[in-house]
Amino acid sequence: MYTVFEGAPEEVRPDNEAAVYRFLNAHHIPFLRIDHEAVRTMEDCQAVDRVLGGVICKNLFLCNQQKTVFYLLMIREDKAFKTKDVSKQLGVSRLSFGPPEAMEQLLHLSPGAVSPMGLLFDSARNVRLIMDSDLREEEYLGCHPCVNTASIRMKMEDFLRVFLPAAQHEATFVSINTAG
Repeated sequence: MYTVFEGAPEEVRPDNEAAVYRFLNAHHIPFLRIDHEAVRTMEDCQAVDRVLGGVICKNLFLCNQQKTVFYLLMIREDKAFKTKDVSKQLGVSRLSFGPPEAMEQLLHLSPGAVSPMGLLFDSARNVRLIMDSDLREEEYLGCHPCVNTASIRMKMEDFLRVFLPAAQHEATFVSINTAG
């Protein structure tokens, strides 16, 4: 099964993943880590989620119709993204999935590894973080460290009160209904 580690690995990792660990360490954010095979779906993430004990969110990279304003939406895995509902709450005419090239350029992420950790690369603050309001009630947040071959868990409070300010971002909360 999986081995849970405290902190960063000692071996060399991809640049964006290593940058996440350096950032978390520099800001004294404790975290647990699991290394695993590449995961591409929420179903793949559920086994990791059970071991880490935090909620691993669906992270969606979105943009406006003109592809000039970008968003990172974090929602619970048991909820469905409905463009109309979220667009209305944000006052945006129509949200769609953002192009992979923009995600790579702005957040240093590739499809399948979308993560709020990518916000640390967005120093120009071109990406607006949108979070399901229910996530504030979670004790822990699980996410990828910018690669889909590892997952980390940190306290939600550390994410909201330490990580986001240090990454010069803030969250906008929206209400998202449970799927089904």
